[in-house]
Amino acid sequence: MVTALETQAGSPPSGAELLARLARIEGLGELEGFWRDWTRWFAELEETHTSIPSLVYFRSPQPDRSWVTAAGAVLDAAALVASTLDLRRQPAAELCIRAGYLAFRRIGDFFVMPYEPDPSPEGPVSICREEYDAACSRLAEAGAPLRRDRDQAWRDFVGWRVNYDAVLRRFASLCWAPDAPWSSDRAIRFHRAPISRRRARSRFRSENI
Repeated sequence: MVTALETQAGSPPSGAELLARLARIEGLGELEGFWRDWTRWFAELEETHTSIPSLVYFRSPQPDRSWVTAAGAVLDAAALVASTLDLRRQPAAELCIRAGYLAFRRIGDFFVMPYEPDPSPEGPVSICREEYDAACSRLAEAGAPLRRDRDQAWRDFVGWRVNYDAVLRRFASLCWAPDAPWSSDRAIRFHRAPISRRRARSRFRSENI
């Protein structure tokens, strides 16, 4: 999946680039299968990376590829579809976002990675309005239909992005992910928690089951 994403989203991968390429070939209406495939990928990612946490550090033979930046590009593409593109609503895209941020959070639990379990839809997020507007201009130039109310679209985008913004950026730091827009280019400094802290957290959970 990560390897195939380069064809669609470029290298480094970008959610806006993925949608722009599809717009140019009139493929935005064919995304249902894409979201289902990546929802399945996120579920499998959660299963493998919580069972064997060392997989988090697994690096691709290609230095510009990373499971972290690939996940970020897919989530951003889904967030842009859910908030900004003037298309028929795609529930599969919204479910893909949920699958993605839940996978990040549950893998992050092993590393005692902080996150807000119920973030405010008003942010904050690391994407500024100017970056968002630039992505919208790029999409419009590619022929993608955009919603007329840009302010509301921006608020909706923030409401989706806030679910995965911080944890995505912490994983980008933890894994030394290669540079990619809207993810590793703004990584949050994070180191693996000491073993004693992880064991204490695990013990607390077991005692409260």
